[in-house]
Amino acid sequence: MVSKTDLKKRIFISAAVLLPVCLLIFFLNIPAYHEIPVTGEIYCFDTLCSISIYNMKSMTKMNAQRAVNDALAECTRYENMLSTTKEGSDIYRLNHAKGEPVECSVDTIKLLEMGKEAGLISDGRFDITIGRVTSLWDFHSSSPELPDKEEIEKALETVNYDWIGTSGNKAVLLNEEAAVDLGGIAKGYVDDRLCEFLRERSVTSAVINLGGNVCVIGGKTTPASVGSKSESFKVGIEAPFSNRRELLQTVEVNDSTLVTSGVYERYFEKDGVRYHHVIDSKTGYPADTDLLSVTVLGPSGSSADCDAYSTICLILGEEEGMKLIESKDGFEALFARDDGSVVTTKGWP
Repeated sequence: MVSKTDLKKRIFISAAVLLPVCLLIFFLNIPAYHEIPVTGEIYCFDTLCSISIYNMKSMTKMNAQRAVNDALAECTRYENMLSTTKEGSDIYRLNHAKGEPVECSVDTIKLLEMGKEAGLISDGRFDITIGRVTSLWDFHSSSPELPDKEEIEKALETVNYDWIGTSGNKAVLLNEEAAVDLGGIAKGYVDDRLCEFLRERSVTSAVINLGGNVCVIGGKTTPASVGSKSESFKVGIEAPFSNRRELLQTVEVNDSTLVTSGVYERYFEKDGVRYHHVIDSKTGYPADTDLLSVTVLGPSGSSADCDAYSTICLILGEEEGMKLIESKDGFEALFARDDGSVVTTKGWP
């Protein structure tokens, strides 16, 4: 039989052993933040894509990291859907269908229709059926060459956004030689979808950056457990040809998207002439513009529009580009001129 004295000793010893375990369990359940924001990166769409979460409902590092990883996986899914070079993608199959209808995702159909609208707005200077032309230009080669003029002229004959037909979940190129290239609008569209994706996972503060296509959710807020703070996000606009070392301007934004298109992003020089990657659909050559870059600011959910508008404005030049943005409610723009000066629309922050 155990005496009362021995029983008390056993209870005391058990409690002494149990207390550290209880404390360990308690501390393990406290949200641990090694850093704010929780960030992830992936190389997609021929650029570095990053997602940073500052705050969300039930914020823990594990929850935030899971949301980041899932969103990065969405980037890969969209690239596999919209790429011109990945066999099996909607766009690859459309471009190789020889005029036959192709079953596509809802997202691809929406993007094709948005691309046609951008072609209409720009009077064809921005045309997503420019694929045959852009395939002639290699801006990644270590020793790039100019495409043959006759090849460009022949490829231009396949450019006309009116040749894109959509019905339900099917798309068709009415000219079987035409080819779609969504490079001027796809990243913006994906930015919008990623914002929706993160909001559905209760993310309240985040930054998505797809190589210059920036979308911010909410303001820059941090959880109470790390000292709750709330302020606007500060987004820097890169100075052309500065190799990310200088900023033209810093803009404070909330629930907004900014997209920059520039002639300095991909280019090569040949015989003293600079050839950049923004191709004019009317000429087949890099756009002859008085601008080095255009940054378009719009409300959350409009990144696809901002993407298209920034490219269109770069092609059109300052005067026509300014008219375009001023005609669009809720959108503003910053134009970096080729003489180094900057001009903005009236409502630019």
